[in-house]
Amino acid sequence: MQEFTSCIKARPEVPAGQVAYVPSVAEFESLQIFKQLTQEVFGGMPVELGHCSGWNNQLNGLEYHRSSEIDMAATDLILLLGSQQDIDWENFTYDTAKVEAFLVPAGTAVELYATTLHFAPCSVDGKEFRMGVALPKGTNEPLDFVPEKTGENKLLLQKNKWLLAHQESGLDKDGAWIGLIGENIRV
Repeated sequence: MQEFTSCIKARPEVPAGQVAYVPSVAEFESLQIFKQLTQEVFGGMPVELGHCSGWNNQLNGLEYHRSSEIDMAATDLILLLGSQQDIDWENFTYDTAKVEAFLVPAGTAVELYATTLHFAPCSVDGKEFRMGVALPKGTNEPLDFVPEKTGENKLLLQKNKWLLAHQESGLDKDGAWIGLIGENIRV
């Protein structure tokens, strides 16, 4: 993991106040850790290894996938997490009072199960966060179909990505379902 951490730290800095997500980085996917993730964690499935980096101190949204996600902290960061089981499926809402914050120290890898609600990490001590992200190939890419916006499909925003956004996030302009109720948590 040390080789990967060095690579992600060498990436260009994200401008202040912004968050960058790149689903697949060729340099990362040439490392031994990528082979390990593909074979040992995802059982030979096609995988992508990218990063989420930047400056964030607010929840803004919660997403889930139909697969685990492996997050590898290159810097200290905070994950704001919830449980898919706590979604109110009648209204397609989630109460942010149920969100829990977890400090993930640099050099730590965590598995977020398919039922773990998550979104962009939060910075620690006002510093830029840097995190590697491994997911099944194609996750978070644009859909190649238009889902009927009924039932759970209201939340489907991208391939393998269901998202509930907070009204303060501005994500509705990108087609996100406004489903987080309560405080837009700040760290």
